[in-house]
Amino acid sequence: MSGTETPDMDAPIQKSRQKPTRSESHDVIGISYHKNAPRIPTQWRPSFHFLAPAGWMNDPCGLGYDPATDLYHLSFQWNPHGNDWGNMSWGHATSPDLVSWTTYKDPILTPTADYDCRGVFTGCLRSTDISGNAGSLTAIYTSVSNLPLHYTLPYVTGSESLSIAISEDGGMTWERQDCNPILTGPPGQFNVTGWRDPCITTWAEGPLSKGSPLTLYGFISGGVVGQTPTAFVYTVDPNDLRKWEFLGPLVDVGLNLRPSRWSGDFGANWEVANMMTLSDGNVYRDFIILGAEGCLPSEDAIKNGVREAGSKREPRGQLWMSVKASEKQNSNSTDEALASYAFSGFFDHGCYYAANSFWDVQASQQIVFGWITEEDLSDSLRHRQGFSGLTSLPRVVELMTLNNVKKARNSSLSSITSIEVIPDAHGTGNFTVHTMKISPDSRLSRLREGAQKSQLVDIPLSTTAKVMTALQSTKWEIKAEFSVGQSCTRVGIKIPHTSDSQDQKCTTLSWTPDSETFTIDRPHLDNTEVNQGFETAPHTLFTFLDEQGQEIEETLRVRAFFDASVLEVFVNDRTVISTRIYYPEDHCFGPIFFAEADTAEKGAQPAAVLMKADVWDGIGV
Repeated sequence: MSGTETPDMDAPIQKSRQKPTRSESHDVIGISYHKNAPRIPTQWRPSFHFLAPAGWMNDPCGLGYDPATDLYHLSFQWNPHGNDWGNMSWGHATSPDLVSWTTYKDPILTPTADYDCRGVFTGCLRSTDISGNAGSLTAIYTSVSNLPLHYTLPYVTGSESLSIAISEDGGMTWERQDCNPILTGPPGQFNVTGWRDPCITTWAEGPLSKGSPLTLYGFISGGVVGQTPTAFVYTVDPNDLRKWEFLGPLVDVGLNLRPSRWSGDFGANWEVANMMTLSDGNVYRDFIILGAEGCLPSEDAIKNGVREAGSKREPRGQLWMSVKASEKQNSNSTDEALASYAFSGFFDHGCYYAANSFWDVQASQQIVFGWITEEDLSDSLRHRQGFSGLTSLPRVVELMTLNNVKKARNSSLSSITSIEVIPDAHGTGNFTVHTMKISPDSRLSRLREGAQKSQLVDIPLSTTAKVMTALQSTKWEIKAEFSVGQSCTRVGIKIPHTSDSQDQKCTTLSWTPDSETFTIDRPHLDNTEVNQGFETAPHTLFTFLDEQGQEIEETLRVRAFFDASVLEVFVNDRTVISTRIYYPEDHCFGPIFFAEADTAEKGAQPAAVLMKADVWDGIGV
């Protein structure tokens, strides 16, 4: 079943505490959630994205697969007593396929021990016990004993520690360990901005990996005051997960590293940093996906009187960075950075944060979930709807390799900092390009079962010719592929929210070749309580040299999922934008496929050709 439903099942037993009492107004740690408050219409509530049973949720955590039960596990930061941040606990759900979820009604870990009395924060999952034996589940989490915590505040040593809980019954019940906390705080030689969100994984080029490929590393996110954001790296004993030994900071990239508009601002503090080695089957690169706090404001973009969406959100970003392991000058030093910056990009350009991942042994791929926020709503509207935040659809990340690349649409290849460019060794003038590939998990095709499908093929598009199909619901998926002509000034998809298809009442997904920018224009609302800003992302198309020596530009490929108010858009599997569409009526029409060209080019070749479009209407679990 979907994340919006809670089964009639016995709640998991919290061995270490009693279930908290709830007052009529549910006022807990400054949270006020009045159960008799009027609700907004339910059409904004997604159905195939995972949500908490009610109230506030943020980071996904404790992700993994349990071979003993053949189930995937998803935990999440949850306030079970209100619709604002607070009482941070772990909610929990299981799934056979990462698409349909069975949700526990009560949290599995709540802030009750002395060392986590102010919050059970984000962490990871191992499908073993502490000694590495199969058949159990181990959660490693940040235990918080002091608030507030923020990268702008002086850090209170001991506020954050590392603790463990174990389940012997497939995740139904969890028990904290007497050894907690296993680490009482960050390395003493650093004045940190934060120290939380543990991740355990392997690292192909890690300092101790050579000759020992199964070495486990622990990464804890944070930063060094006045110096750099980073992740603090440890070795973890696979036969005793309580034993962590500090190696050093991962990188030292300085404050607010911003290589270009293609890569984003890496801020002053990192959260939920996940290390992974990605491959295309032949070569591999090491990547870290991270949430960056403390990003500097960029110049506000304004279009038709509307400001860009990000200007009204928290100053943070969801980014990735490829790193290269460094040769340590002093093998005994824990002060030196273990890796250096290679290239970087955005993992998501919209209202998406706290991405967390795991290696899916069933599908042999790295799976990423993230938190899609509710920050485009005023507190008043958000409180009334009864929930805040949800989990993204599962994404697969790989190493993307593009061979025989000649050029990008407009930018020089060397200026695009989200790619690694390798010249051809034979002097042909061609290049091999590497970047991170981000695509929806293929199992999401199960959402199409029972949906109404329509298809268009080989349709010329021009300024005067548009193509429209028919939507009946607010639960749909679109896959479209365009061949974009050199005269094209804009190409894309419009989703009207009214039957007369007024532009101001449309959600429009479009690519502008001249500026190499992909944009989501959201519908205009007569409501100042909703952030209606537009979303943008730099995006280009590459030109390849084929075997006959002809230059061929790749097609523009757009895949979009819409679920009531949640829109996730993937462009050529390397540019992703998540956003929210809070239209007051629960209708979608279209989609309308369009292209525009310079007036001087009218009557010549079409601005673009819609090579193929598949539309699934009424998708869901």
